[in-house]
Amino acid sequence: MLPIRQMLRVASAAVKALPDAKDLARVKSILAWQAENLAAARQANLPKPPAMRAFDHFFSCEGNSIGRMYGSQMVGQFNFMAEKIGLTPAFNDLDEWLLTMNYIIQRAPEFNADKNQQFFFPMSSLFVFYMFTISGAALFRTREFNLLLTQVLDTWCRYLDSPESKTVLNPNQAVPAAEGWLSPAAQDQFCLHQCANYTNSDDPAEPYWGFESFNAFFHREWNLADYRPLAGADDDRVVVSANDGTVYRIARQIERCTAFWTKGQNYSLVDMLDHSAFVDDFVGGDVMQSFLDGSDYHRWHAPISGKVVEVKNISGLTFSELLSEGFDLSAGTESQGYQAMVNTRGLVIIENPKLGKVAVLPIGITEISSVTINVKLGDELKKGDELGYFSYGGSTLVLVFEKGMIEHFEAQEPKAGEGDSLDCKVEAVCKASDGCLMVRSQIATARLR
Repeated sequence: MLPIRQMLRVASAAVKALPDAKDLARVKSILAWQAENLAAARQANLPKPPAMRAFDHFFSCEGNSIGRMYGSQMVGQFNFMAEKIGLTPAFNDLDEWLLTMNYIIQRAPEFNADKNQQFFFPMSSLFVFYMFTISGAALFRTREFNLLLTQVLDTWCRYLDSPESKTVLNPNQAVPAAEGWLSPAAQDQFCLHQCANYTNSDDPAEPYWGFESFNAFFHREWNLADYRPLAGADDDRVVVSANDGTVYRIARQIERCTAFWTKGQNYSLVDMLDHSAFVDDFVGGDVMQSFLDGSDYHRWHAPISGKVVEVKNISGLTFSELLSEGFDLSAGTESQGYQAMVNTRGLVIIENPKLGKVAVLPIGITEISSVTINVKLGDELKKGDELGYFSYGGSTLVLVFEKGMIEHFEAQEPKAGEGDSLDCKVEAVCKASDGCLMVRSQIATARLR
């Protein structure tokens, strides 16, 4: 049997090393998950909300001709190659793919204690094979497709913000919870003893620990004083992490405008900062980008003290990846540098008169891709103050520093083959020098002006 990666290379002209047996097993499990959800969608026969009807219309004969062509071709391209090597695709046509999407956006993700059966990012599991075909890659970059998909994801976000969505946190409402996202297995996997709501875990009156929705659980607040103490509160030279996560990349001498779509995924300031009036202030500066895992704290904070001189949300792509990076089972996390230029993201620029400016860019890369900013232009911030949060989904965050501002980084990229494999992050084991980040801990030493 040909390896699954070879099939996908033929389908998309990607070039990368072939996967091991574990990757192939995961591919098969995703295909099985897709088939199960299609069957469930047929049985549920849920009505389609307006955003989903508009998305369906885009692919219809009365809709967008190019969109219909790309959508039909991406399903056909994947299915042709899958069948050639003996795999069974879940979807016979585009309508079945869309039916399953409609089912996903009217549910909250469920927790499964079996790590081999955890599909915590269902939209990624729906898209992963199709966005990597030649036609799928083109479709996922088209403007109208992204505008309509954003409306669909917004519909899902509204459901995940609703009280109905919290039932998956504790399906039987037992106290203490035995199943769901508040169960002992989930507490261990997601370090829930560190969250502020953990004090409600044995309260019979709070079977959901006080969380009002699934999203409220996802961007839960942490007990910062005990688990994320602020480094260098009175020292401007101490730059702290804006988020929990793992260092993805540190880059120096960033260019104003360059090719960001090549395999190297260069940072292009004018694109990343969306033509901000402050672009030129960052030319030749430094970038640190980090990845937030699903178990990480999903709020982000000010890395320095100072005044907010620019704040905005930047509309962009939702799901996207570089084919040159090869097939990515995570549906995009290997293209994070590229996504800093093209994906939906936030921008907060903070200016400190002793240091200069820092740009904070929270970026959605999977699922809802929702960025909520809690500060406004002119706000005076203290280092460590909360800036905003991500709603449900995978995410990455970029910090951009002015040229010469950083004397040296304490944070470093993880060594090849290593990364953040900690069950729970605490100061004793989460070292920035090993690539592990905890919000409000030191990541760099700055130069004073």
